[in-house]
Amino acid sequence: MDCEKIGRLIYELRKERDFTQLQLANRIHVSDKAVSKWERGMGCPDISLLPVLCETLGIDMETLLAGEIDANDMTGGNMKKLKFYICPQCGNLLTATEEAAISCCGKKLHALQPQKAEEKLTVEKIDGEYFITSAHEMTKTHYITFVALLTGDSFIMRRQYPEWDLQARIPQLGHGMLLWHCNQHGLFYQLL
Repeated sequence: MDCEKIGRLIYELRKERDFTQLQLANRIHVSDKAVSKWERGMGCPDISLLPVLCETLGIDMETLLAGEIDANDMTGGNMKKLKFYICPQCGNLLTATEEAAISCCGKKLHALQPQKAEEKLTVEKIDGEYFITSAHEMTKTHYITFVALLTGDSFIMRRQYPEWDLQARIPQLGHGMLLWHCNQHGLFYQLL
């Protein structure tokens, strides 16, 4: 651990939130002298303080211990490059337009890699919408969790549920990529 880097980061984040050293100290139940000591690189916070310090400063523990915030490069935010993250514990679905450090249920999540579908979903054009169906089994243990349409500037998703037939209507927005997630086999795509 580099106490100087961690101290600089604590200082920057404290200033960003417009806290005095005393206000930060009161929020995490230490003295303002302790905060001053950390910010000068003369020591690091005790490990027992890290969770409340990270929550107060709005960062994760890994970032605090690294002593720097690693910003993503701006790439224009093309929605076709949207990344999907699904928590294996609770099934929470998260998305990001760039690489992100995402965690859920205490575990770091990795972006799902879409695979080209061999068995495609059935897509019909009806009244300006895509009507999407599939013969994929939809049981409690094996089902499609969502269907999404990605275009260059749009993202529309329809959540699916176990034991319901897969049927989704999504507005026709031109050409794009249809993605879906099977809870057993992963993320798949087909071009529209």
